[in-house]
Amino acid sequence: MDPDQINTTEQLLPLVYAELRRLAAHKMASENPGQTLQPTALVHEAWLKLGGEQSRHWQNRNHFFAAAAEAMRRILTDNARRKLRVRHGGGQQRVDLDDCTTAADSEAGHILAVSEALEKFTQLDPQRAELVKLRYFVGLTFAEAAEVLGIAEPTAKRYWAFARAWLYEEIRSAR
Repeated sequence: MDPDQINTTEQLLPLVYAELRRLAAHKMASENPGQTLQPTALVHEAWLKLGGEQSRHWQNRNHFFAAAAEAMRRILTDNARRKLRVRHGGGQQRVDLDDCTTAADSEAGHILAVSEALEKFTQLDPQRAELVKLRYFVGLTFAEAAEVLGIAEPTAKRYWAFARAWLYEEIRSAR
């Protein structure tokens, strides 16, 4: 099947499921002990957020991955919010974006702080915000994220440096 002619979730999911599962497994491997969200569950929840059984149309594989990144970000953010509720020992902690490169490397408070700052950043620079979602929440490499966004890898690295600096300042000033 020609990837350029794939436009429904039903057609695309079997082709990208293994890759999504691999990315989710990589992200979840460095989660804190006692993590209840498993890689398969993360992929399945993301798929359900993307439309599940409904026939949703996709422009191409990259469009699907961008939507999957957003879905995974929302799932991880919701999970982090749940963990931070008072009954789960909620509390705020300092976030240093230099020390964490993916959401899986972060604690719930870090994920939530980054997600909240990312909401503001999306309004200012949607493409760089999308890069953050792909790198931080999905765990794509620079090369993979650049391919999804249709930009060169060096450009992705420059976008990442800018986005990290902006998010760091936004999180720091919010505290």
